[in-house]
Amino acid sequence: MRKYLKPFKTAFFVSIAMFLLCGFAYPMVLTGISQVIFPNQANGSLVEMDGKAVGSTLVGQDFTDERLFHCRPSAYNYNTYTQEDKGNGTYTGLSSGSNNYAVSNPKLEERLNQDIEQFLKENPTITRDEIPSDIITASGSGLDPHISVEAANVQVDRIVKNTQLSETKVKELIKQNTAGKLFGFFGEERVNVLELNLSLVKELKN
Repeated sequence: MRKYLKPFKTAFFVSIAMFLLCGFAYPMVLTGISQVIFPNQANGSLVEMDGKAVGSTLVGQDFTDERLFHCRPSAYNYNTYTQEDKGNGTYTGLSSGSNNYAVSNPKLEERLNQDIEQFLKENPTITRDEIPSDIITASGSGLDPHISVEAANVQVDRIVKNTQLSETKVKELIKQNTAGKLFGFFGEERVNVLELNLSLVKELKN
């Protein structure tokens, strides 16, 4: 009987050993190393203002205040829902992703037209042809915290009107919060909307 049980006994102890090694020791070692070397990134790259966490540099937010810069559309509303959404079944839980509509899908055209009309309503000094594509298209994750420099600049007139800051100052804030291309040539210049808005709020407080 022991002869037949021996393979099961070995498999059992190997499973326990691998569980402790891969499921406990390895994650704990990596967690400890990350907390020492990259504490900010390991804790979610949180951004604080007045001692309170107001967001993460890695996740976009649904900014609606007309005095602030707005992000790209999100298929998941940046995971922000009202009590009404939760009551009528719109809320499906925290998630990320996109609707993944094909170009031929009429729902995509409908959604784009709605976002374009909304953007033109918020930014009446901008024409339809001047709207950068990224500010009316959702990212693959639906949580992208960045917009292009062009998408920030087309919102300047609205920001100036609603904050009474000078156009020069607003554009200066955009420039200060513009990240360059990776290694100087990968990707595009981009603006983190949360960081830009925090700079804007600090300027308004001064």
